[in-house]
Amino acid sequence: MAGLVAAAEARKLGAGPLLVERLGRPGGSMRLSSGVIWRHTDFERFRRECPGGDEVLQRLVFDRLDEDLRWLEALGAPVQARETGNPLTTGVRFDPAGLTRALAGAAGPIRLGTRLVEPPRRGLPLVLATGGFGASRELLSRHVGPEAVHALLRAAPGSGGDGLRLGLAAGARSSAGLGEVYARAMPAPPARVTAPDLVRLAQLYARHAEVTNERGESFRAATWSEIDVAQWMLRQPRARARFRVPLRALGERLGDRSVGEMVAAAEAAGALVRRNGEHVDVETVAGVTTTLGGLRIDRHGRAAPGVFACGADAGGIATGGYASGLAAALVLGRVAARSALGVTP
Repeated sequence: MAGLVAAAEARKLGAGPLLVERLGRPGGSMRLSSGVIWRHTDFERFRRECPGGDEVLQRLVFDRLDEDLRWLEALGAPVQARETGNPLTTGVRFDPAGLTRALAGAAGPIRLGTRLVEPPRRGLPLVLATGGFGASRELLSRHVGPEAVHALLRAAPGSGGDGLRLGLAAGARSSAGLGEVYARAMPAPPARVTAPDLVRLAQLYARHAEVTNERGESFRAATWSEIDVAQWMLRQPRARARFRVPLRALGERLGDRSVGEMVAAAEAAGALVRRNGEHVDVETVAGVTTTLGGLRIDRHGRAAPGVFACGADAGGIATGGYASGLAAALVLGRVAARSALGVTP
């Protein structure tokens, strides 16, 4: 998303950006998301929930998101709902396919199926928006831990760490939180999880379950987002956990789904689901959506001289917690483009 936003903003300002996309289609992980772009309802909550994040960047995202959402709508991005379904957050739900079409149309020509190995031309500004390194088993193992190689990829396969590599080679520094990711508990193999299922099959009821690893060690969810559960799972054997849910909890509703509906979806996908008279056991695996650490940037999106970063390549915003990656991609994509062109962000 961030690359499309940056190119669309640059073109609007009169530039002719060269947009390089590693995959054979535009949109990255945005196309696989729920399309909800949100922020916390108040900045103090943002700080409490992401205490290790860069306060300057957090304030930038918080203050600019509402205006940038209107900018997206002006491009023709189709709105599905003007609420998030969570009283702790505010934002807009877009149709991901329509959002991709609107941004790609505004961004101009895209060079698809092309991996950026080195900056295309010396002397021209470079904006990095390659999606972080969630698809790189080597980088996950190095920064998150060796068990993370067993995680399910809940993101676009192009997020292989190219932005981090290019930025560091240009003199940038890494941000805080390189070992942190935004992940979800997903039905474990032999379940079949395809790209259209990545949102629908998320198992978001750890607060109603007893969560244990393969050694029988337990973990208790402490956050509403349950990101702490998935972070813990990534460091357990095979990145897995068993969710034991009391039958009485199956009717609990979390957003627009009940616990029972999520369990049934996992079972229909082929996950190991065992039922007895008192509870249901579901085998889950951590699904990596995006990395939270990356390149350290300033409030102008600058990572190194002439090099800017946005999206998941810009780290340190949600460190220690959970925030909308699409919101950061939108806000910082526009900021990086303007800064790269010498326009006041």
